[in-house]
Amino acid sequence: MEPPTAPPHRGRIPWQGLLLTVSLLTSWNPPATGQVTMESVPLSVVEGKDVLLLVHNMPQDTIGYRWYKGHQTDRNRTILTYMINATTILIGPEHTDRETIYSNGSLLFHNVTQEDKGYYTLHLISKNPLSKAVTGQFHVYHGPDVPTISPSDSYYQPGANLNLSCHAASNPAAQYSWLINGSLQQTTQELFIPNVTVNNSGSYACVAHNSATGHKRTTVKTITVKILVLSSPCDRDLTDSYSW
Repeated sequence: MEPPTAPPHRGRIPWQGLLLTVSLLTSWNPPATGQVTMESVPLSVVEGKDVLLLVHNMPQDTIGYRWYKGHQTDRNRTILTYMINATTILIGPEHTDRETIYSNGSLLFHNVTQEDKGYYTLHLISKNPLSKAVTGQFHVYHGPDVPTISPSDSYYQPGANLNLSCHAASNPAAQYSWLINGSLQQTTQELFIPNVTVNNSGSYACVAHNSATGHKRTTVKTITVKILVLSSPCDRDLTDSYSW
């Protein structure tokens, strides 16, 4: 894979050594020889990293480039326009100050966010009235967020069933594991313990892991198993609020 041969336009930011982890889902078939194509370097991006949309086989009659956010050439979705001979860059309404355009048409995104995911279209400006455009899509990996353990109940009577579920927003989907008092129990999203006793009281931790981003997040919940003694109608009303 060849790097951009010309310096970028938005500071001197080298393309080499980018620590990138966004999936570019192209919407075209493998190109014929000489056809303009676009690829991401590398193939997959984690939120907060950078991604380069690298352009190949640029026609010799190209005099400029215009990048759009989306799969159509809508001027209201313009990111950047670059005219080669004049070395002029025009900023569009979709520009976020995190994009760097190279003189060969390639576009570098810095510090990618979830809002950056979706389609991007490169329009080739030329003297030929039959203009060309190429469209691609990249996907941003993120998460996991802090897990949520449900239900919210923390007190259980002996003999009840304990059924906990864990969820964390993540892309790709998170992998889950459960620890009870620091010891690994299961690698599932749900934890089920039938007929609990006082020995099941303790600290229950759900760990969510995203294999693409390498991030882990943990939520801890304290479970208490005991017989509740009702000393007054008020206590009875309070106990009825628990789910046994």
